[in-house]
Amino acid sequence: MSKLFAISLSALMLFQSFNIGADDIMQLDELMEHAQFHQQEYGDNFFIFLSKHYGELKAEHSKKHQEEQKDHEELPFQCQGHMSSVVAFLPSILPFYSNAIEIIDTTESNFHYFNLYSSLHEKELLQPPKQA
Repeated sequence: MSKLFAISLSALMLFQSFNIGADDIMQLDELMEHAQFHQQEYGDNFFIFLSKHYGELKAEHSKKHQEEQKDHEELPFQCQGHMSSVVAFLPSILPFYSNAIEIIDTTESNFHYFNLYSSLHEKELLQPPKQA
């Protein structure tokens, strides 16, 4: 059972690293339907179909066939996920005013010490047995 769990967890991590989600798997039937459409309409095999929609022929195919744009948007693996962050350093516009720091000397102390522990040596709990 643990091997099955490890294999399924590894497969899940592999799919997530390729950015494959559940919505992409649900859209695989639309991919197959569109591939069959290309085979019947244009005589393309599956590899040419993949090249037209995901490879080097994508730009040319999208320019020539604008009427299929709605079908192309429903194909899986179309997400363009990325993350960017912008770090900006803006210096303060206000002038820096240095105020004199006042040091207040107080002789009053606010420290109290309480002995909050007890020693086991005083109670002699661990004694060897005595002779009777």
